[in-house]
Amino acid sequence: MLLTTGAGDDQTPPGAYDAREHYTKYEYRIPMRDGVRLLTSVLVPKDASTTYPFMILRSPFGVAPYGSDEYSTAAVHTDVFLKAGYIWVRQDVRGRGLSEGAFTHVTPHRPEKRTASDVDESTDTYDTVEWLLQHVPNHNGRAGLWGISYAGFFTAAGIIDTHPAIKAASPQAPVADLFLDDDWYHGGAFMLAANFEGSSGFPPQAGPPPKVAVPFEYGTSDGYEFFLKLGTLGNVTARLAGPNPMWDETIAHPTYDEYWQSRAIWRHLKNIRCAVLTVGGWFDAEDLTGPLRVYHAIGENNPGISNGLVMGPWVHGGWARHDGRRLGSVDFAADTARYYRESIVLPFFEFHLKDRDDPKLSDAYVFETGTNVWRRYPVWPPPDAKPQVLYFREGGGLAFEPPTAADASDSYVSDPAKPVPFVAYTAPTVPDEYMVSDQRFAATRPDVLVYVTDPLEEDLALAGPVSAKLFVSTTGTDSDWVVKLIDVYPPDRSDPAAGSSAGAGADVGPPVVRLAGYQQLVRGWPFRGKFRNSFEQPEPFVPGSVEAVNFTMPDVNHVFRRGHRVMVQVQSSWFPLVDRNPQTFVNIPTAKPEDFKPATQRVVRSRSQPSGVEVHVLPATVNGAGTRKAAVAG
Repeated sequence: MLLTTGAGDDQTPPGAYDAREHYTKYEYRIPMRDGVRLLTSVLVPKDASTTYPFMILRSPFGVAPYGSDEYSTAAVHTDVFLKAGYIWVRQDVRGRGLSEGAFTHVTPHRPEKRTASDVDESTDTYDTVEWLLQHVPNHNGRAGLWGISYAGFFTAAGIIDTHPAIKAASPQAPVADLFLDDDWYHGGAFMLAANFEGSSGFPPQAGPPPKVAVPFEYGTSDGYEFFLKLGTLGNVTARLAGPNPMWDETIAHPTYDEYWQSRAIWRHLKNIRCAVLTVGGWFDAEDLTGPLRVYHAIGENNPGISNGLVMGPWVHGGWARHDGRRLGSVDFAADTARYYRESIVLPFFEFHLKDRDDPKLSDAYVFETGTNVWRRYPVWPPPDAKPQVLYFREGGGLAFEPPTAADASDSYVSDPAKPVPFVAYTAPTVPDEYMVSDQRFAATRPDVLVYVTDPLEEDLALAGPVSAKLFVSTTGTDSDWVVKLIDVYPPDRSDPAAGSSAGAGADVGPPVVRLAGYQQLVRGWPFRGKFRNSFEQPEPFVPGSVEAVNFTMPDVNHVFRRGHRVMVQVQSSWFPLVDRNPQTFVNIPTAKPEDFKPATQRVVRSRSQPSGVEVHVLPATVNGAGTRKAAVAG
């Protein structure tokens, strides 16, 4: 999720690399051009027989432990770099940790800077690098930037108008647009559970972290029950542990207004003069679209630079913390994260900062789920992936052939008092594995429409965005539309060898399930219907009137294997992952209990109004030949 340290820098796992043996720690208060000083922790290699590049992480989560004698050796991601030899720099951004100044949530970029007071993350990064070059000895004149999640935002923002010494940067799960598709809102729908969990864990004040972290007490292991009993968003706000400006700002801006637009960093990624390797996870519940937005914006605005993309089968930041072998009940047949750390990201920085061998990473290096193999493409998405629509058909069918009926539709009653859950088991927070969780529990509910193909005779490879193209009506004046793309396993599918069913890093694991008939979520996305024409100006539905609702979901790179089936589920709630839509046209943050009303939702699947899901289909290949170039497996 957004509000995490991003790399596990505050934990030293048993047997981890001990930086104290090889590094000396220093702390500095580096002055910015407006006089504000930022607390910066620097680990300098004790071996002075050679020079080293800087590796810089700028974070709002604190660079504890503070003090020159207090070391923090990180999780496996950082160990790889410390062993290779870098001047390791971590910095508290303005107004966080022990840095001076005022903290601004997702700092808006200032394209024009006329005075020393016109500062943003690009100027703070520039001033930090300049100071390090002048005051820290034994460097080779080069610097790299990296960061995950919120720190990924600071990485992307920091390379605008790049300092000449910055030669390489890796924004990882970068926050790119918090309203359209990152963290706080997805498709205009408020991500309730993640917002609540994140805001509770992000103290509004600066200063060192508490010596003992006190987790929020939900009072139950059932998140569905917890949030349903709280009721309206106003009641949820009152349940927070204390005043929280971040939560208040988030719900105070329920449309795509200037507050969010000014914080959309992808709009400003220009004048970048370093190599970039953007990293993300196909199963990142918070910032899946951010890496794709950043990658595309950098490529469009900065021709001629090395602009690479890595997308693996990972949860949020999972590539830095775990081996990447499995998630919940789904096994990826390789230690994908370890392979990434050792064979992709480290060689990228070693080449640009130390003149090591060129790993040639200026293209898209993506993991293909279903077949469980790394693929390389010149760009993402691959140009030969062509759009095709999977249409909703009679009898719950799903096919590439459009419907022929003159008048046909399916309907269900959506009741805000009984929303569709997003997982089949109780969870007080958002479990990592929900992005691949079994959807059989939802397929049996009367308020979920199910469309499914016949068993596939050949592999079906999808690469690129998934778009819902619906013709719908509602008896209410507002409605959410949740669309899920699902891989249905064969009824005779065997179970894998025994192992952890929860998946590394999951707060709550799923119950042990059989994979025969498993309905694996491949991609799911909510869309708040009142934004169907504009995220800036919401509009009510006219009850009973059929309208087009089209929205694009995050990309996939998945192969539905021969014998599997493709399923699409459509519903109007996904609780408590998404807050409940009252189904009346009101300002949801201030909605009253009486505003929440049942509504009948109708999805049309006729010849003139054919609802379906658009996917991007790759041409058939054999053993990875042809357009889908296979890379070395992890």
